[in-house]
Amino acid sequence: MSEQETPQETADESVAPEAPAAPEAAPPSPASQAEPQAETRGRRKVRVGVVVSDKMDKTVLVRIDRRVRHPLYKKTVARANKLAAHDESNDAHVGDTVRVVETRPLSKSKRWRVVEIVERAK
Repeated sequence: MSEQETPQETADESVAPEAPAAPEAAPPSPASQAEPQAETRGRRKVRVGVVVSDKMDKTVLVRIDRRVRHPLYKKTVARANKLAAHDESNDAHVGDTVRVVETRPLSKSKRWRVVEIVERAK
C-alpha cells in the first residue's frame, strides 16, 4: 500500500507547484483586458435639464441645453433636445431643474427616468 501511495503523492506534489505557476507566467488573457470595458459598459448616461411640460401622467418633457462648436465656422452654437422622462411620483413641474438617467424603454418615446429634482421653480 505504501508503494501505491508514494507514486500518487509524488505525482500530486509535482502537479501542485506547476498549477499556480502557469497562470502567473501566462500573458494577460483577453478576459482580463475586457474588465475595464465591462465597467464602462454598465454605466448610464445622466443629464440635467429643465422641465418644459408636465401635462402627461407620470411623464415630463425635459429640455437638455448644450453648447457645441460649429465644425466649419468655429462659432459656439446652442443646441437643445427634448426628452420624455418617467416621473413616477408626478413631483416635477414646469420650470424645475431635474437630473434624468438613461433607462430601458418604458414606452414608445420614454427612455429616461427622473432621478432627482435639483432645483424647484420659483
